[in-house]
This record gives sequence, structure tokens and C-alpha cells, in this order.
Amino acid sequence: MRKEIKRSKKEEGHSVLEFALVAIPTIFLMLGTVVIGIDLGRAVQVFQICRDADAMYVRGAPLYSTSGQNFLVQLGQNMNLQTSGGDGLVTLSKIQFIPDSSCGTPPAANCTSGKYVLVQRIIVGNTSLPGTHYPTAGAVTYDSLDQVANYTTDPNAVVSNFSSSLQLKPNEVSYVAETYFQTTSVNFGSEQTSPGIYSQAFF
Repeated sequence: MRKEIKRSKKEEGHSVLEFALVAIPTIFLMLGTVVIGIDLGRAVQVFQICRDADAMYVRGAPLYSTSGQNFLVQLGQNMNLQTSGGDGLVTLSKIQFIPDSSCGTPPAANCTSGKYVLVQRIIVGNTSLPGTHYPTAGAVTYDSLDQVANYTTDPNAVVSNFSSSLQLKPNEVSYVAETYFQTTSVNFGSEQTSPGIYSQAFF
């Protein structure tokens, strides 16, 4: 004959407590998995936008123009990239290494010889978001094509930290794309310290 086992109310209380101790951490682990999964998917999208933007830039697409920027916005429309405002920022920079011999002998007073300088910078999107990781030494003047005026002689055009990312030969040029997108929809409260995704590409 099957023997029936009756649990006391005390034992039932222990079962509820044990279930709560297991269930609560499991729920947080599941939520964390969802957040990480969404962020990974967004990170792939951000990198793809960055890569495509840099591919267009290095091929000479007129991204300084309104029509060119509108085409760039189409790449990131599902991430709410806009020409101004929105949830994303795309920064395109053309950086050149000026050789030591470019200033003549003796060297000119205002010279960027032997340094990395910014030749052109195009910015599309929400400028209130974190921008480029390669700032210039000071404020520079841009022309209608977003090119830096007198970059070979203006010390403000120097990008001092670029060599730590990429080494260029004399007169060699690098086309750099940087993208930053907000991810507020997956912000997991105080547990997520960086509510955005950054990516960069070099050509």
C-alpha cells in the first residue's frame, strides 16, 4: 500500500522560502541575459553602420553635402540616426601624417611637421552625444567641404593621440569613422553605467 506523507505547515513554509531564494536570482539572470542579448544585437548594427559609412567616405562620397548625409541617415534609420538630433552620432575624420621635411630648413614657426593633423571632419547626428576620440589641439576653421583650413601650418589641427591607434607613413592618410548610439530602451537601471554603444573603423 502507498503511504501518504503529510507535510506540516512549517515544512510548506520552508518550500516557499526555498522557491523564492532560487526564483529571484533566476529572474535577474534572465533579465540580464535579455539586456546583454539586445545590446549585442545593437552593437552589431552600430559597427555595420560605422563600417558602411567609412567605406562610403574612403570612396569619395560627398558626405559633406545634404544629399550625401541623407543617404548616410538611411543606413541608420532603424537606430534613429538623423542629420541633426536623433539617437546617434557619426563622425568622419580624414587624418594625415605630415613628414618632418615638410616645413623646409629652417622649419617655419607655425608648422605641423612630424605630426598627425586633421584634414577633414564631417559630423552627422546628435552633437550632444559623446563625439570623437581624436580631438584636435584647438579650434580649427572649416571650409564648405568640411576641410580644415591651413592644416599643414595650423598647430590647432594636430591630433596628438592618433598614433596610439594607428601608425601612418609620411603623407599617408587614414579615413576614420566613429559612431555612437544611445541605447536607453535597454537601460537596466543603475546596473548599466554606459547607456550607449561606440564603434570605430579605419581605412
